[in-house]
Amino acid sequence: MSRIREINQKEIIAKKAVIAITGATIIDGTGGAPIENGCVIVTDGMISAVDKKTDIAIPGNAQIVDASGLTLLPGFIDSHFHLDGVHGLPAQFLQNGVTSLRDPGAWIEAYDEERKSGKRIPRLFLAGPHIDMFPPAYPHDAYVVRDADEAVREVNHLIDQGASVIKVYFRLPPAIIREVCKAAHARGIPVTGHLETTEAREAIEAGLDGVEHITSFGLTLVPQREGEKYRQMVLADNNARKPGRYAVWKSINPDNPAIDSLGAFLKNKGTFVSPTLGAFEYQAATGQPLDTSRLEGFIKMKKITGQLHRAGTRIVVGSHAMIPYAETGWAFQREMELLVESGLRPAEVIAAATLQNARFFRIEDRLGSIEKGKQADLILIKGDPLKNISATRNVKRVMLNGIWVK
Repeated sequence: MSRIREINQKEIIAKKAVIAITGATIIDGTGGAPIENGCVIVTDGMISAVDKKTDIAIPGNAQIVDASGLTLLPGFIDSHFHLDGVHGLPAQFLQNGVTSLRDPGAWIEAYDEERKSGKRIPRLFLAGPHIDMFPPAYPHDAYVVRDADEAVREVNHLIDQGASVIKVYFRLPPAIIREVCKAAHARGIPVTGHLETTEAREAIEAGLDGVEHITSFGLTLVPQREGEKYRQMVLADNNARKPGRYAVWKSINPDNPAIDSLGAFLKNKGTFVSPTLGAFEYQAATGQPLDTSRLEGFIKMKKITGQLHRAGTRIVVGSHAMIPYAETGWAFQREMELLVESGLRPAEVIAAATLQNARFFRIEDRLGSIEKGKQADLILIKGDPLKNISATRNVKRVMLNGIWVK
């Protein structure tokens, strides 16, 4: 059994009840063929049976939910969520199908108000503040360390407080990342990172389990001389990365053999990548001057995300929560759409949003798919997301731990 637990586990109640969800098309999250006219039995918050409706004996005491014409999916798992000062945002995401989320860089106490709000919210898998060096890019969300000893001490402190992942930020060098990973892995906790000024292969060789943002691979995919120019610019000024990253990505050649090499490396290492494309999206606007650097850079980000996926990289879905081209609460669905635009098939995106993210979180033994013995986090939608991923916006009902969310 996984040792990873959500910080609000005791607040997510279950109740004694048997529920039979019948008639839906079941997409179980594993990537297998959908089950037409399916049936899922939920017993006391756990999935106790999954099959065709005609092949399941529905218990006599079951509450029957007729889901004919709907699609049943595992609850979505968001690998990269930020509160961003928006009160009630986790509850909005739950209403829209996100039943688990991970904030990879905020004080655990920042969620106290959401947990005490009285609203039902997703399972919270929190990192605590990300670990950075001076001057931190986001001082309010960072714990600043000066050496490896301080970093290791903070890793253990955060895990003692309930952190289910540790995040390193881009000013940490590989030598300190290595010590962070050793300390976290000794406690059974994964480490993910926002890199940009630390080369990705070096960080992964140091023990990193996941990479946040496709932009973290910039230094790997440009000539070292050009990469060092960008690196020094960002080390001198954190904000220089915001326009600078687009210039870097505009310059990347999608036919560069380094991309295939990186994809093979990531596949071999089993590294999870959360591209957060929505955070970098740029759309040309009528009547506004066109920023060709941002447009071309973003097009390359999508294309290379698709290339890495086809090479076998474990792509997962992270919303970033508040992004330029999504209404509040809908960033997760926008990220799914962008991954389809990047070349992933809808079935692959659904797996990335559910079971693959559960593997990234190390909770796949109990969440992430519709399988017997797993906790009943489920969503019903109208439409066929295997044909059109935007159907995931048509959320009709959400179940968390066997209880329907009102």
